[in-house]
Amino acid sequence: MELKGKVALITGAAAGIGLAYSQELLKQGAKVSICDIDSEIGEQVVDDLGNKYGRKNVLFCRCDVTDYPQYEEAFEMTMEVFNRLDIVINNAGVMNDRFWELEVDVNLNGVIRGTLLAYRFMSKDRGGQGGTIVNTASTAFTRPQVSTPIYTATNYAIVGLTRAYGDQYHVNLTGVRSMVICPGLTDTGLVKEIRKQLMSSEYEAAWQRDNATCKMQSSEHVGRSLVEILAKGQSGSVWIVDNGTPAREWRG
Repeated sequence: MELKGKVALITGAAAGIGLAYSQELLKQGAKVSICDIDSEIGEQVVDDLGNKYGRKNVLFCRCDVTDYPQYEEAFEMTMEVFNRLDIVINNAGVMNDRFWELEVDVNLNGVIRGTLLAYRFMSKDRGGQGGTIVNTASTAFTRPQVSTPIYTATNYAIVGLTRAYGDQYHVNLTGVRSMVICPGLTDTGLVKEIRKQLMSSEYEAAWQRDNATCKMQSSEHVGRSLVEILAKGQSGSVWIVDNGTPAREWRG
């Protein structure tokens, strides 16, 4: 996939993996709509990236993925500024089983909202030019993460959603392919205060067991993997990026 001149809308893009995705796409000559709930950090990120890659190539949209009208507005603003949309990356996510209703609303409902909006703005059957949807899940779907059962459930659901929409039936109808990237343990804000994120303090031992063989990787490593996945990924494919190793397709 030639990325130069393409336009990407990325949620949760002001930090962590979302920021790494943004930087990699800008390096490839794409234009990026940075969508994030944190306006202060988002505006600063856009200033920094604009200085480095050109202000005309980056846009900030405040976007709470649990708020459909605001999410819709981010899509509309992106189209108004860049006049096209080629890639939608549903990346915003949280891991906190204590606030499981918010967790489900962000991780699963947010991805559903973003997917439906992506089809609305990119589908050929609705006047668009086609495009690519990339959802971010995690390796928690490949084996149940015992310490975070509800977070794990959201990841299973994201993968299921992506594989269903990624079927050739939907590609033929819309011209939009769908893929999912599942990072392993990554050095982001998602896992900074794990004691406060587990349903019970008794789950800390389970968390340690869940991650005993995991090697912490950088968000930049996951970001670099995106370019390769966009280039060769087939619709419906599931990609694992863990332990700092190259992305590999999961065929389970």
